[in-house]
Amino acid sequence: QVRLVESGGGLVQPGGSLKLSCAVFGTRFSIQNMAWYRQAPGKQRELVARISMVEDTNYAESVKGRFTISRDNAKNTVYLQMNTLKPEDTAVYYCNRWPTDWGSDSWGQGTQVTVSS
Repeated sequence: QVRLVESGGGLVQPGGSLKLSCAVFGTRFSIQNMAWYRQAPGKQRELVARISMVEDTNYAESVKGRFTISRDNAKNTVYLQMNTLKPEDTAVYYCNRWPTDWGSDSWGQGTQVTVSS
């Protein structure tokens, strides 16, 4: 069974930066397309960024130019570098496989990102 462990969130002022990490256990990570998602209070979970197994990347329009997704196959970890953070980036951030996740039980606890002055 796949286990996903997100970390790196926190409270940051507008304009600040954070780097999220997601450690992936229980699968052959190097052949997975991975993504970061987020869910703000009262909203649906949305796709933020994705990275293929050959490291092609794609971003939601709302984060393009500010966020960078990357991966380290040696560490079975996917990252999300977030710069120029805005209050509307406040959400719980999760990682999972893309386009099909590993199922409802696979979602980790996420990591809370709060952007506020």
